[in-house]
Amino acid sequence: MFRSLNKEINKTPLEDWIARKIGLQAEELTREALERYQLAQIRKTIAWVKEKSSFYREKFRAVEPESITDFSLFSKLPFTFPQDIRQNPQRLVCTGQRDIARIVTLNSSGTTGQPKRIYFTPEDQQLTIDFFDIGMRNLVGPGDRVLILLPWRQPGSVGDLLRAGLERLGAEAILFGPVSEAKEAVQTALKSKANSLVGIPTHVLAMARSQKGKLLSGSLKSVLLSTDYVPRSICQALESIWGCQVFNHYGMTEMGLGGGVQCAALAGYHLREADLYFEIIDPESGQVLDEGETGEVVFTTLTRVGMPLIRYRTGDLSRFIPTKCLCGTVLRSMEVVKSRIAGQIKLQNHSLSIAEIDEVLFLFDEIVDYQARIDRDSGRDCLYIDIKTSENTLVSRDKDLEYRLGQALRRVPAIQKEFPLNNQIVIITSGNSVPFSRGTGKRSIIDNRLNSG
Repeated sequence: MFRSLNKEINKTPLEDWIARKIGLQAEELTREALERYQLAQIRKTIAWVKEKSSFYREKFRAVEPESITDFSLFSKLPFTFPQDIRQNPQRLVCTGQRDIARIVTLNSSGTTGQPKRIYFTPEDQQLTIDFFDIGMRNLVGPGDRVLILLPWRQPGSVGDLLRAGLERLGAEAILFGPVSEAKEAVQTALKSKANSLVGIPTHVLAMARSQKGKLLSGSLKSVLLSTDYVPRSICQALESIWGCQVFNHYGMTEMGLGGGVQCAALAGYHLREADLYFEIIDPESGQVLDEGETGEVVFTTLTRVGMPLIRYRTGDLSRFIPTKCLCGTVLRSMEVVKSRIAGQIKLQNHSLSIAEIDEVLFLFDEIVDYQARIDRDSGRDCLYIDIKTSENTLVSRDKDLEYRLGQALRRVPAIQKEFPLNNQIVIITSGNSVPFSRGTGKRSIIDNRLNSG
C-alpha cells in the first residue's frame, strides 16, 4: 500500500498477477525483469507467426526471431494495419478452424469498408477472463453484485467473458446489456441490489440523470466505463450524483477486449503487460516516441495463439505517463485515451475532436448524449449538434438551453475560430425519445462535407 497526502491507495492487483504469470514472486518484479520477459515473448511470437501465418511469413521473410535482442531492433519491424485484417483475415490465423472458439466481426465505420474479423481460440479467451478477474478487483470483491450493461448473449462476448471473470473472483454478475431505456436499467439495478456497474459512458450517464437515477446514490460503490472514450465531465457527473468511484477501462477487440484499467489512484491505465507489449509512435514517421510524448498507440500480442498481431496500429492517441503512479506499481501507466487520429476533423485552419465537444456538453445536467456533424450550407461549414436530453428535462420549459449550449461551445478554440457566425452553429434538441448510442461503437463527429457537393 502506498501512502500519499494522508490517503492510502492500494497497489493495482495487476502487478502481483503479472509477476506470477512470468514466473516471479511479487517482490521480484522489476521493469527490467518484465521487459526481459516481453522481449523473449516477442521472439516466440515472431517464430510462431512465421511458421503458422502466411501473412507474417511473407512480411517477416528476412527477420530471424533470435536477432531481436532489444526493443530498438523490434521497433524496426513493419507495422500491422487494420486493412491487413480486413483484406484477408484468415492469412493471419495461426491455427486450424476447429481450434477457433469465436470469430468477432467488426464492421467498418465507412459505408463500403470491409469488416474486420478477429479469431480467438479457447485459450485466447481464457486470457481475457483472467484479466477481467484480476482487473475488476480494483472495483469489487467477493460478494459484490455487478450489473453488466454490455453485450452478453453470445458465448465469448465481452459481457459473457466479464461474467466469467467476476464469478471467478466471487462476485455476482447481473446481466442486462446495453441501455436503451435508462429507467429500466435503474429499476434493474435497484431490484437486484447491484453495488457496481460496468457500462458504456453515455448509457451510464443516462441512468444517473434519469428521473430515478439518484435513488442509486449511496448503494453504488464503483462504476467501470468502457468501449468508448470516457470524458472527464461524465466521470465528474457520476461521482457527484452517486458518490462512487468511477474507473476507466481501455481495450479493443483486436487486443483481446482487455488492455488496461485504472487503479484506485484513478490516473492512467495500468496495462496487461504480460499479454501485450505497447508502444507510442509518431503517427506520421512511425518512430517510437519518448516517454511522455503523445502519439499513436501500437500493441503486440505476447501470448495469443489463434490470431497474434505484431505492431498493430490502433489509431488511438495517448502517451506513457513519465511519473510513478501513486499506487506504487512498477507497471507502466498510459494516459486515458481521449480520441482517435481518424476522429480529428480537419477544418480550414484547425482540427476538432469529439473529446473537445464532450468536455463542454456533458457538463450540462440536461444532456445524456448527442450527435455532432459538420455540413456545408450556403458555401460555409456549419456545425450541427443534435442533443438527447435526460428524462428530467422538459425542453419546452427551458427556452434558453440552445443559447447556453451555443455559448459553451464557443469556448472551444477551434469552434470559436472556424464557426464565427451565430448561424454556423445549429443546436437541435431531440428530447429523450431517441437513443443515439445503441451499441458499443465509438462516437465520432460526422463529416458530411464531401457529400454536400
